Amino acid sequence: MVRSIFIPADEDESITELQVLDLEDYQSAIGGWIEPVDVPELGVTVYVNDEGLLRRLPFNSRATFLWWHFVPEARQTAMLVGPAVLVGLPTRGGDATDVPASAIELLINEREYAVLIKIGHGSAWITDPNGVLSSVVLPMAAGEPNWFLSAARYEDFFTAAVWAMVLLERWDDATDTKVVPVQDLPAHLQHALRSSARRK
Repeated sequence: MVRSIFIPADEDESITELQVLDLEDYQSAIGGWIEPVDVPELGVTVYVNDEGLLRRLPFNSRATFLWWHFVPEARQTAMLVGPAVLVGLPTRGGDATDVPASAIELLINEREYAVLIKIGHGSAWITDPNGVLSSVVLPMAAGEPNWFLSAARYEDFFTAAVWAMVLLERWDDATDTKVVPVQDLPAHLQHALRSSARRK
């Protein structure tokens, strides 16, 4: 048995763990022939229905934004439809592996997330305390002059990933983003986020 994550297309349905044994288990979960989509940075392969677009299966926003977040070249070029099953990347022999514990932690466990934004080349106007950005981003620690922390907190990874991509698409000065658990931020940045939330 392989430990996997099941992501329904319907956003109102929970993401759950699933045990899969063979091809029939994958096909049963996604409703047809399977197509793999690798996400190397996360260490997973996403399986979706190979005929999903032809069958007009519903857009799977969570699986798609996960893919787009970790595979930038896929953004706005393709989308994933229908239910999705995530497993670990295959072995050299092509056998599926358990989904990494880090992916389960990221996608299933409840915690708050924040978005880090890399902005241009550290222009002076970015750090102006009276500037428009002062209510949107917070400077990171010394040594990371181009990275800023969004003042917003998000209730799950997927919401944060969507906003990270929106920032990249809409903000010309943004050159990169990262989604991180709030609890993994340094204490001073967690405090800054709480203070920012109280001011709103």
